[in-house]
Amino acid sequence: MTMTNTDAQPTGGVNKIYFAAWRWHFYAGLFVIPFLTVLALTGMMMLWLAWIDGRDGEKTPVTVQGSAMSVSAQSQAAVAAIPDGVLKQYVAPRSDDLAALFRVDAGGDAIMVAVDPYTAQVIETYPRQSGWYDFFDQIHGSLMLGVVGDRLLETAASLGLLLVATGLYLWWPRGGGWRKAFIPSFGKGRALWKSLHGVIGMWVSVILIFFLISGLAWAGIWGGKMVQAWSQFPAEKWSDVPLSDSTHASMNHDRREVPWALEQTPLPASGSDAGITGTAGAVTLDRVDQLARAIGFDGRYQLNLPNGEMGVWTLSRDSMSTDSTSPTTDRTVHVDQYTGNILADVRFADYSLAGKAMAVGIALHMGTLGLWSVLANTVFCLSVLFLCLSAVVLWWRRRPAKAGRLAAPPMPKELPLWQGAVFVGLAVSMAFPMAGLAVLTVLSFDLLILSNLPGLRRRLT
Repeated sequence: MTMTNTDAQPTGGVNKIYFAAWRWHFYAGLFVIPFLTVLALTGMMMLWLAWIDGRDGEKTPVTVQGSAMSVSAQSQAAVAAIPDGVLKQYVAPRSDDLAALFRVDAGGDAIMVAVDPYTAQVIETYPRQSGWYDFFDQIHGSLMLGVVGDRLLETAASLGLLLVATGLYLWWPRGGGWRKAFIPSFGKGRALWKSLHGVIGMWVSVILIFFLISGLAWAGIWGGKMVQAWSQFPAEKWSDVPLSDSTHASMNHDRREVPWALEQTPLPASGSDAGITGTAGAVTLDRVDQLARAIGFDGRYQLNLPNGEMGVWTLSRDSMSTDSTSPTTDRTVHVDQYTGNILADVRFADYSLAGKAMAVGIALHMGTLGLWSVLANTVFCLSVLFLCLSAVVLWWRRRPAKAGRLAAPPMPKELPLWQGAVFVGLAVSMAFPMAGLAVLTVLSFDLLILSNLPGLRRRLT
């Protein structure tokens, strides 16, 4: 096996930039590859579990028997099945041959109860979000490490953008050669692995950027504090409706379920004459369900009961919660618990441009647009896994025999156009803080520690 001299200094201005990009690609990959592997594996598991079995028992089958019983009768059976239970949510079945779902809280736990709509018999009960889908979802979203896991994944996704950018620069055809950039050369050994790695990277690069950015939009810092904060649905659009102290995010439970554009927007408050006519007479579960059907909520939708004296009935449908396969049908309606008036009716068309982009982006990211999106996302995840595997193989074949070190590509001592590189680095750091923090940490480690410990430097470079 031919070994590359990893200590050789490149010559020529272009080569020096190439080696610098290669070095950053190498170090970014060291951090990113383990996380990308986990994300791709868990993402595929979630795709197929949701498609085959659904989430929270949403595909529990029943036998169709004439007309369904009232929602209130079904809910009473659900509450009776849970000692000291309090009804919180009704999820209408997607089709006539599926069970209705009720969320009943008891002792601080959220329990899902599947009820046969035709007999009001309880089919099964189970803790909410306790299935395999949610197990993989927790790994995918936070590595089961809470805030620490969220920050690690945000850092990995941010550095993933650097990985893609440097990878594109390294494989970008120079002086022609576009065919080689997009069609693999089936040689032997390391040349074959390099060709496959580069070509597949070129083909999926734009999709990978999309997945990284759409995933970052859910991250705690870049998404929650930078992007979502200025692109939320403005409360002024509630048309003089009184607002509560709670935001839509309070309706989430362990995982995000409220449309991204609404999370930070205050909920309307019950207890005024505001709004337009909704239900007549006493506001009951059955009448709110009838209202939902009358205003266009067909098939599966979610009905959240009022929370507290100022709480509202909330009717919702969104593709993120798999209520529908089209994000353009997203809709959230709030109803006063005392008057039955409709206080707010928010649809996809009412979202900001960023909100619309995120609604569509989430549906694409999660593969909730139908079987075609499940298959497409599976191919993408397999491509990412191959990129991670081939990167390790390329490093393994390139490393000096028995070197006992990482054997990173050499950094040119005199890098031309370094000012531009600094400018790009600053721009990336400002746009993606966790990436900037990671790069700053590496540079500080290199400057303050490795430069003073030659032995350690040789071991790590």
